[in-house]
Amino acid sequence: MNKVFIAGSNIISSLGFTSKENFNNILEGNSGLRYQSEDAIHPISYLNRSLFNEHCLLEKIDEELSLFEKLCILSIKYAVSKTKVDLKKEDCLLILATTKGNVGFLEKLNERSQDIHLWESATKIGNYFGAVNRPVLISNACVSSVLAQVMAVRLLKAKKYKHVIVCGADLISEFVLSGFTSFKALSNNLCTPFDTNRDGLSLGEGAGTLVLTTDSIQAVYNGASCLAGASSNDANHISGPSRTGDGLANAITSTLSQAQIKPEFISAHGTATMYNDEMESKAINLAQLNDVPVNSLKGFFGHTLGAAGIIETIITLCAMNESKIIETKGFADYGVSEQINLVTRTEDFNFNSFLKIASGFGGCNAAILYSK
Repeated sequence: MNKVFIAGSNIISSLGFTSKENFNNILEGNSGLRYQSEDAIHPISYLNRSLFNEHCLLEKIDEELSLFEKLCILSIKYAVSKTKVDLKKEDCLLILATTKGNVGFLEKLNERSQDIHLWESATKIGNYFGAVNRPVLISNACVSSVLAQVMAVRLLKAKKYKHVIVCGADLISEFVLSGFTSFKALSNNLCTPFDTNRDGLSLGEGAGTLVLTTDSIQAVYNGASCLAGASSNDANHISGPSRTGDGLANAITSTLSQAQIKPEFISAHGTATMYNDEMESKAINLAQLNDVPVNSLKGFFGHTLGAAGIIETIITLCAMNESKIIETKGFADYGVSEQINLVTRTEDFNFNSFLKIASGFGGCNAAILYSK
């Protein structure tokens, strides 16, 4: 069966406009979370809008496109810039993953109402690159970009395409802020994943793009490849995660049974909400991975919704490539019932495989495994 390699990647976030810039900021311990004003209640990780606009001008991206669409286009352009992958060819597909897309337009009634539809954004982004194949859209809460990677790998291994570009992106809007506020899910402080004093998540925005390929000649990250992935739904609650962790555990065990290897590292979802972190610890325990080092990157980026899975995958690919292990920023005192091997400081660590896991509203769960 075909191996699936990484030909290119990009992250655009509050920490930079390339994967390397974001990774280097993390190695230095920098977080993108900020209080935006003296009277701000919640810290949020926003893109630098003025710098973002400068990048768009340099790349001559159409001003008529929405901020969300420009963000996706810019990330895709940077990711494919050093590859031979071309969406104008029939062997290439674009998968767009997002939770909310242009939902911010709901705040402006009757203005660009048509642009709220996610498929409209996917079409515009595909048209910008002259895509021959109609883009695939995945919107499945916060597992969107992990699930998009799972789909990409299945299509590539089935030889449906030679290259699949996966882009996950989301922005912070009043709609998103009011939604999480209504759940009482936002912390007034920087989030503290897996900590006994955790009291909610911190929001962030950004985009991540992976160029996946079966062409080994284009492989980067020392030839790292994506081995397998799976998804599940525990149908527990419209917004609350399973209390047992069995749904996420099923996605993990299904992934590992396909790959037939045990991961040497886990990149958790780690939102710093009371129930998510508890559920993840139980899922890792059920999958018998308690001894495997695990971290959360939410303290650096905030929770970037549909972009979280792919941004965190790319950072962990960089970490594996550089033999580094990244701290769980914000963590101080252990606060979940099941014992997991939580990483508390950034240091040298050689690992050859990792599992990225995610969970979201509606009981959805997803996992994907990379190895070098």
